[in-house]
Order: sequence, then structure tokens, then C-alpha cells
Amino acid sequence: MDKENDFWFPGRWVGGLALMLAPVLLLAGVLLRIQFSFFFPDQLAAYESHPALIFASYSAFLAGNILLWPAVITLARLIGLKKPGWGIWGGVFVLFGLFARTFHAGVDHLAFQLVDVQGLQPAIDAVSGSYGAFHIVSVLTGTIMLGWILLAAGAYLSGTLGLIRAIALALMSALMLGVLKGSTVVSVIATAGLCIAMCPLGIRVLHNGQRPAARAVLAWSAAVALVIILLYFFGQAG
Repeated sequence: MDKENDFWFPGRWVGGLALMLAPVLLLAGVLLRIQFSFFFPDQLAAYESHPALIFASYSAFLAGNILLWPAVITLARLIGLKKPGWGIWGGVFVLFGLFARTFHAGVDHLAFQLVDVQGLQPAIDAVSGSYGAFHIVSVLTGTIMLGWILLAAGAYLSGTLGLIRAIALALMSALMLGVLKGSTVVSVIATAGLCIAMCPLGIRVLHNGQRPAARAVLAWSAAVALVIILLYFFGQAG
């Protein structure tokens, strides 16, 4: 095969691992807050009484959302090998929606800090007074719902996923998005469906190629760990 066609972004290892890890982190984040009511005053109250648990829940969900970008790009590439239109538009719409979810996660973090700094009721009042305020990412909130359906259809039509796993992928379109959203049974079903659709695909992607030497794996793992540590300290300094 031509060398120009050998390279693809983000690559087999990043894409395969993201396909396996992102859905699990999303599901973990959803399950950690399933015991609390869905609406934002209850989420803020839950943070006041269980700060470590809620922080872990929202952090796991955000980490999964961040890892979804290489996972979605990898899935779109596989779809695009046979059905490029479905892969392009499904991937683009979902990626735009991931930006919206990340923006909402920033608002969530600020709201939780208001609980720490000002107390529960002032935090509830602040969120209530600004809830629904327009921002440019508001136009992206609907794209992710349509995007998952397009990706699921493309995955089935291209043979990337079978019918059951394509339907499981489409369930992600039902996952609510917005500020301080709790978990429901629908949230669990949607993220569990993502696990069913993506995790086996991630294993397949990782197996589809030459295995690296153990020394190379250790070297790259150490390098990635060092970069993460440095980025963490740089982020704290900022």
C-alpha cells in the first residue's frame, strides 16, 4: 500500500484505547450520581453533602467526553472507508456537540465552586438567574443528538457495526446535555449502549496491526505519563 495511505489520525493506539476508555468513563460518571435527583438544585445540594462523590462523577464524565473525540474520529474513519458521507457528517456533528458538553462542564465546575465559596442557596440563586442564558455553543447542543444517529446509521450501512450494536450507539442521542444535569435510567441506558457499541470496536482496532515491542510500550507509557504530570503542574500554575 502507498505510504500516503498508511497514516491516519489519531492512529490505531490512540483511537483504539479511546474507543475502549471513553464509554466506560461516561458510564462511571453517570452511575456515580444516579442516586441524586436530575435537576440542578439537587445536584448542587448533592455536591454540598457529597463533594468528593460528585466531583468524581463529573470528572469521570468530562474525561470520557474528552476522550470521545479520538474515538469518534476513529469510528468516522472506519465508516468513511465505505460510506464517506455518513462518516463525515456523523463525525462532524458529534464532535461539535462534544464542544458543547465540555463548555457545560466548565459551567458545572464554576457552580460547584460557588457552593464552596458562597454557600448552597446563593449558588442555586446564581444558577437559576442565569439558566438558559444564550451563548454561542447553544447552537451546537442539537448537533450531537443528530450526529449519533448519523454515525449509527453509517456504522450499520458500512458494516462497521452490526444492527444491535448500531442501535446501541444510536441510544446516545437520548443522553441529555446542559448545565448540571443529573442521571436517569435513560442516561444509564445511553452510556451502556455506547460501551456495547465502542468497546469491542476498540479491541478490534488495537488488534488490527502489528504489536509493538514491550520496550517500546514501556518507553511510550513513561513518556505519556511524564507529559501528563508536567501538563498537570503547568495547569495548576496557571
